[in-house]
Amino acid sequence: MKPWILGLTGGIGSGKSAAAAHFSALGAHMVDADHAARWVVEPGRPALTSIVERFGEAMLLPDGTLNRAALRERIFQSAEERRWLEQLLHPLIGQEIANHLGQAESPYAILVSPLLVESGQRRLAQRILVVDTPEHLQLERTMRRDNVPEEQVRAILQVQAQRDERLRHADDVLVNDSDLAHLHREVERLHDFYLSLRGGQP
Repeated sequence: MKPWILGLTGGIGSGKSAAAAHFSALGAHMVDADHAARWVVEPGRPALTSIVERFGEAMLLPDGTLNRAALRERIFQSAEERRWLEQLLHPLIGQEIANHLGQAESPYAILVSPLLVESGQRRLAQRILVVDTPEHLQLERTMRRDNVPEEQVRAILQVQAQRDERLRHADDVLVNDSDLAHLHREVERLHDFYLSLRGGQP
């Protein structure tokens, strides 16, 4: 029986990584979309070759890996270049995610993605869990964790799917407004529930 896929998402500072780590500790196979995005541009992969062909050797660091800062700056200046990059990478990232999900042997597998709703990756999942946190806590946690000013966190919150949009797509919501022990209890409760599901549906 093929495992069904749970899409796990949440805004910055919501605690989705801590939730994902606990699901993983309980035995759920986990794939992180951010890792997949890094894998597809590793040296020797076709995507990196295409990026260098288009934007030049300045896109490489001395060790042959992608110069992310240079690429970010380049596509930040041009919507057309950004679209080109997205068209190159999105299908490859999707393929990478699908390959890794295909290796799952647990009853259900988890796709963790901060942009699950915006990127269309939600189509890979049979069920969606949103880790939700009141905005003032998101700000506090992120400022503390990343040591960044409030304006910067607010700017990231603006870019990520608005909270209402994420919640509109949610099958389940884990409200993470307490401590780590509470988060772990909620994850364990959901894990037991998910093990009872067939294909992600009750």
